[in-house]
Order: sequence, then structure tokens, then C-alpha cells
Amino acid sequence: MTRRSIVLLGLLAFAPALAARPAVAQVTLFEGARIIPGDGAGPIENGALLVEGGAITRVGRKGEILPPADANRITLDGKTVMPTIFSAHVHPGFQKGLSYSAENFTRETVLDDLNRALYFGVSAVMSHGIEKGEVMYQIRADQADGRLGGARLLVAGRGIGAPNAGPGAAAYAGIAYEITTQDQARNAVEELAARRVDVIKIWVDDRGGRAPSLPIALSRTVIDEAHRLGFKVSAHVFYHKDAAELAAAGVDNFAHLVRDAEMSDALIATMIAKGIYVMPNIGAPERAIHAAVPAWFEEPYLAGLLSSTVPAEVIARMRASFTSRDAAAAARNRQNYAILQKNVAKLAAAGARIILGSDTGLEDHPFGFAEQKELQMMAEAGMTSAQVIVAATSRPAEFMGLKDRGVIAPGKRADLLVLDANPLDDIRNTRRISAVYIAGKEVDRAGLRASLMRAGN
Repeated sequence: MTRRSIVLLGLLAFAPALAARPAVAQVTLFEGARIIPGDGAGPIENGALLVEGGAITRVGRKGEILPPADANRITLDGKTVMPTIFSAHVHPGFQKGLSYSAENFTRETVLDDLNRALYFGVSAVMSHGIEKGEVMYQIRADQADGRLGGARLLVAGRGIGAPNAGPGAAAYAGIAYEITTQDQARNAVEELAARRVDVIKIWVDDRGGRAPSLPIALSRTVIDEAHRLGFKVSAHVFYHKDAAELAAAGVDNFAHLVRDAEMSDALIATMIAKGIYVMPNIGAPERAIHAAVPAWFEEPYLAGLLSSTVPAEVIARMRASFTSRDAAAAARNRQNYAILQKNVAKLAAAGARIILGSDTGLEDHPFGFAEQKELQMMAEAGMTSAQVIVAATSRPAEFMGLKDRGVIAPGKRADLLVLDANPLDDIRNTRRISAVYIAGKEVDRAGLRASLMRAGN
């Protein structure tokens, strides 16, 4: 072996984001599994799908598709195949082990979060407005050029809000644009547009009284300017009044549910008429309703995924956060959480455009884990398993502008989640991961796990 070969192998071995493992052949036939398309259509039992050059070319039943003689054949009898998961509201890069700080926001920490997401079956994430410097833009560019693996990263850049209305944790200080005039609103949008962000984020509510609300006139200016330049706007909301005004103004997405009241039929009707997306984002507030360790924390498959990718001391702190909570506070939080559950149920019953977003990356709310837990919370709030799968696959891919993926259908990228059990029977079965394929190539999940545990974060 030449010295140059040894150096190249060494660089690959220590790459911070692991690439997918190449398939044996350019053409691969996957057969025998139940196929859940991800667009709401019924499953195909004993199915087959043909992948050529990373894209799906045919979908049918086993025995109906005859591949070329030299094709790679992968037998998946008894398993279920669905699209990989898409998460439209994340905040990577701030947690490293037990530390949560601005100093942690480095390329390596962000890449660890993207690798952790992919290990859990999440193939694309949208960072939602808490970003510093050039790190995220550089990672996005490197992924587009094929130099990095991990979950695909989309960015919002710096979010926009009234003074002191941006994200509240100390780690986020100074990140948001703070605007009070129409010109400042337009300038912020133009700067973000010049960076070709994937969405523009605004914080609208008063953040629990610590800041002024963003006036609807300024929100409307951001929305109108963003739309003029071809960008979607996602709004952080709390109050029903703000949501109604934003819906009328044409906002594209609510990054949270209304949290002060049950959403009115009129608001939901406007959202449906205008095609406004909405993220339940209930996994993080659900944590606050417990004064004892909840059953979902002990569920074997979720707990196993967590222990494979997160240090033991972080898991211990997560566990202690439940038992150290005052019972009276937990009871009050349960009343507030019930509002969120009612809103999820109403939106689902009305056919609203619900998409997966879970504030992933908040302290002790790790990548992949947060998404897998959120799916369970959405189902418990009143969504069917089929609705949850759409909200986690084709619908967020649509919102994120990833038109070539999110559905198992001819012409789409072969980003596949192979499961040992059927999530239509129990949505928690999305955690029973047998394999993950990106563009038809199997992801080296063992390598991802080793990399994350070696990094100690």
C-alpha cells in the first residue's frame, strides 16, 4: 500500500460525518417487505422496489419486477419499508455531553448531531433560526457537494424578532435580528435571501412577558418581502390572536401550536384554505408534565437507541429531571399540555398540513430521540399512525422543498427506513430499525454509533 493510500484511509476513518456504505451493485431489488409509501396511500404487502443509480424506478409486488441479471437483491421478508424521517424544526450544535453553551457551537458538534439524527432514521433536518457564523452554511455546501454525510442540513440562518424576543437561553444570546422598523425588517430578509436560506424564521409572541410582541405590521412586511423573493416564512407563536393575524397575512408555517387556547374552527379553516403548515412540537413541553420517570423513557427500543448514541451521564440527568419536578407544577403543566393535545386532534381531524418538528437540540432533547418520541406523542394526541407517518415523511419533505424524496414512488430518491415491525400497528415501531438506506446505499449505523460514543457527546 502506498503512503498516499494510507493517508487517505486515515482521513476517511476519522471523518466527522460518515458517508453511506456503497451497495454491491448500481441496480438493487428490495423485495418481500411491506411497503408504506409515505403519502397516505395504503401499504403494499409482500412488496418490491427497484433502485437504479440511487433512485426508485419501479414499485410493485414481489415477483412482478424482474431486475437485470447482475442486480443486487436484498430480501426483506417480514420487514416494513417506509421513507426516512424528515424533521423541520431543529437546533443543532449547542449540547456536548453535559454542557450546553455557545462555545459548543462548532462544526464537529453540529456534525455529531446530524450523524445522531441519521442513526435514528432521520435523513434531513431544517435548522430553525438559531445559527451563528458560517458553520451551518459551510456544512450545507459540503453536503451538497458530496463531501459530508449525516442527515441533510437545511438552514434558516438568523431568525427575526422584536428586541429580546429571540431564543431565550444564554447559549443563544445575540443571534436573532432585532427589528422595530419596516426598513429593518426588509433588510433582514434581504440579507437572509442573499445567503439562500431554506426558510425565514420569525418570533412573534412576547416570550412569556420578557419582550414586546412583534407587531403584525412588521410580521406582514417580513412575509411579503420573503414571498417577493421566493422564500417561505415560519412563525414562532404562542397566542391564538397572533396565529389568526399571521394566517390572514399568509404565513407559511407555524413552528409551534397555539398554546393559550383551543384553536378555533375559523383559524383552522384559514390554515387549510391557504395551505399553511403546522408543527405540533409537543415533545419538549410533554417532558414537563411528569414528576416520575414516564413509561416512554423506559420503552426498550427508544431507550436502546438513546443509550447507543448519548453518554450515560446525560441519560442520568434526563432521568433525574422527572423525579426532581414538583408534583403540583407537573399537574399545572398537564392542564396546559391538554390544550396542545386538543389542538393536534382538531388539526388532524380537519386535514391540516401537519409536519414533524420537535425543537430538537434543546438541552437534553437529543437529535433522533426527540423525533422518535414526538411521533408517539402525536399519535397519543389523536393522530392515526398513518397520519403521523405522512407528517414525518412526505409532508415535511414538501415543506422543506425536497421534492425528490419523502415518498416511495418511481422517480424519488431511495431514502428508506427498514423496520422489524409495522408502524401502522404501533407508531413506536419506527424505532425498531433494521437498516437505513440513503440513495439506495446502506448507512453504516454501527460506524455512526461508534463515532458518536467515541466523541463523548
